[in-house]
Amino acid sequence: MTRILISGYYGFNNIGDESILKAVVDALKKEIPEALITVLSKTPLLTSEKFKVKSVDRKSPFKVLKALSKTDLLISGGGSLLQDVTSKRSILYYLMIMWGAMFFRKPVFIYSQGIGPIKTGINRRLTACTLKKAKGIVVRDELSKDFLIEIGLKEDRIKVAADPVLRIPRVDLQEGLKILRTEGFVREAGKTVIGFAIKERDITSPFVDQLELAVKTLSLEKNCQIVLIPFHFDEDVAVINELKHRLGPLVYTIDNKYLTEEMLSIIGNMDLLAGVRLHSLIHAAIMGVKMIGISYDPKVNRFLSSIGLKAHSSTIDFHNEFFVEEVESLLKPSYEEVQEKVSKKVEKLVESLSVNEALIIEILEKSKGS
Repeated sequence: MTRILISGYYGFNNIGDESILKAVVDALKKEIPEALITVLSKTPLLTSEKFKVKSVDRKSPFKVLKALSKTDLLISGGGSLLQDVTSKRSILYYLMIMWGAMFFRKPVFIYSQGIGPIKTGINRRLTACTLKKAKGIVVRDELSKDFLIEIGLKEDRIKVAADPVLRIPRVDLQEGLKILRTEGFVREAGKTVIGFAIKERDITSPFVDQLELAVKTLSLEKNCQIVLIPFHFDEDVAVINELKHRLGPLVYTIDNKYLTEEMLSIIGNMDLLAGVRLHSLIHAAIMGVKMIGISYDPKVNRFLSSIGLKAHSSTIDFHNEFFVEEVESLLKPSYEEVQEKVSKKVEKLVESLSVNEALIIEILEKSKGS
């Protein structure tokens, strides 16, 4: 039996990271069916039940060390774990998990991660020192590779693939349609349905003010219906409630938590997705839904670039009039050609992801032979 331990931002009600975990677990079960998978999670019971894996409390030193000592391989899961922009401490947590594995002489694998930005000098040095000892490194974009080379890693040690979530198959639209009806939304004939996946902690920011104006214009003048969709439920509910308070019947809201397949089906029922959250855009890409990216982090720009698109704006320079113009341009028939090109790029990115499992199998075979 092969034991694999997965570390990441799991169990925090963030549909993006939960989707990453689903994609990684599904791929491992397919390619290494004998694997016993354990996940470090904030909510181990829920993670175990949801993904049919073993799970331990990510904040219990004793349980984490025990899991590290028994595993055959540590996977540092997808996402943006190694960055110090949103938190100065989280990067140290993920590096410490890797150090623990190395202490027990267990191989470490970096699975389709987005690396950086890392601003602090000490964090850059610690990351470089740690990843030089990893047995395999796969990043999800070229800029992550460039960053690792910049901090001292050798180019030939780094493989580039894509975000793991992209390999999750499209789902049927009926489940999302049922959920939307349960949440109080019914599509009106002849209207364009636009989903918004917003990340914004400051509900009094100029960005929220401009969003309010954009929604009013789209609803009252452009024959659109607006659905506000939380991707990191605990963080996004505040800004959604603020917009609902300001806009009343002009918006519909998703007020409950849903699993990956359910969220994919919800997104699939949109005509257009305006996303700040990275994985809302990835969900749209999977479902073939037109998207407008609003950047809050370089990872959004990196993903959009990988599928041949650019961010419309950032949360700092977002302007309602320009946004409405962008919506109108995407809804023109001429945009279908662009959408076809996006779909082809997504297919190629999905194909690239197989490098992860190929390297994992190679590492495990070498480890058993040594």
